[in-house]
Amino acid sequence: MGSVWDPPFMEAYKNLLEKKEETRNNNNNNEVVADVVEECELPVIDLSQLEAREEEAREECKSQIARASEEWGFFQVVNHGISGDILKRLRWEEEKAFKEPFDVKTREENNYFSAGAYRWGSPTATCIKQLSWSEAFHIPLTDIIASNNNNDNNNNNIPSNNNTLRLIMEHFASRVSKLAERIAEILAEKMGDKSSFIKENCLPDTCYMRLNRYPACPVRARCGDEIINGLMAHTDSDFLTILYQDHQVGGLQLVKDGKWIAVKPNPEALIVNIGDLFQAYSNGLYKSVYHRVVTNPISERFSTAYFFCPSSDTVIDSFTKPSLYRKFNFREYRQQVRHDVCTLGSKIGLPRFLLTHHHHQPA
Repeated sequence: MGSVWDPPFMEAYKNLLEKKEETRNNNNNNEVVADVVEECELPVIDLSQLEAREEEAREECKSQIARASEEWGFFQVVNHGISGDILKRLRWEEEKAFKEPFDVKTREENNYFSAGAYRWGSPTATCIKQLSWSEAFHIPLTDIIASNNNNDNNNNNIPSNNNTLRLIMEHFASRVSKLAERIAEILAEKMGDKSSFIKENCLPDTCYMRLNRYPACPVRARCGDEIINGLMAHTDSDFLTILYQDHQVGGLQLVKDGKWIAVKPNPEALIVNIGDLFQAYSNGLYKSVYHRVVTNPISERFSTAYFFCPSSDTVIDSFTKPSLYRKFNFREYRQQVRHDVCTLGSKIGLPRFLLTHHHHQPA
């Protein structure tokens, strides 16, 4: 029932698992859809078309990105410029980090990152649907870049074992940040925004990476029709997220047309999804949709997410008027999210900032 590297989920969740008949909804807006209906492949966009000689092909690729962002809020990109070798090495090093003993990972200074980077579970959960059966390293890019700069100066570019992960993360981040910036520029262009607002405010030192592990969840079958999530239903609080997900073990699901859709893994693709800030900035044109990761009873799953974020002081104001949302800065937004998670057990997000104040329904 777990291993020395697994967090103590069973002990932490014992009361909630025993009270699975709990139906309290705490003003929670996650219950917006029915059960999963099918496995589906997200729109796949070939980014090599952005380099095509014919302007028509380049514009069609841009239109596909915008259309998927409006209709799905999620899409896949192939020929994205990040080598398979980097992705394989990242997965290898990530798995090694998570297979450290649990008591090592939870130390103030673990073998990989500084205090506060390692997280697990759902300390504020009040019912089963709010559980997250997962662990993660949540790292500001500044930590990775600063660490490897220091390492390079001291060790002639030869990393110690515990820094190999940081080094490969920096390689990945340098490439994925350019990819995120390019996609964001295309989306801004397609909504008529000729400014450099996103480019000026979303810099490497304001972005984050998150390494995720979803251990097998053997208790899932004992909870009846209550799904135990690896990551509870939520929207992302950024402009864009780019995800490198496990291609052997599925689990990512998203809301489309009022139903949960299971995303079919594609080994060639990275997944891109719209975050809350882009939905607000585009005045609802691009959709930040609910998504979750469901547990697997026998297999663990890994993923790496890059969050394309602005600085805390960046003010988000809808590009077109009349605006659906009031103006807010990123710090205020994150503080509201944290407050809701702590007091309600789950995030409310953008509906809190609707000018009509109807925050009980998802935007």
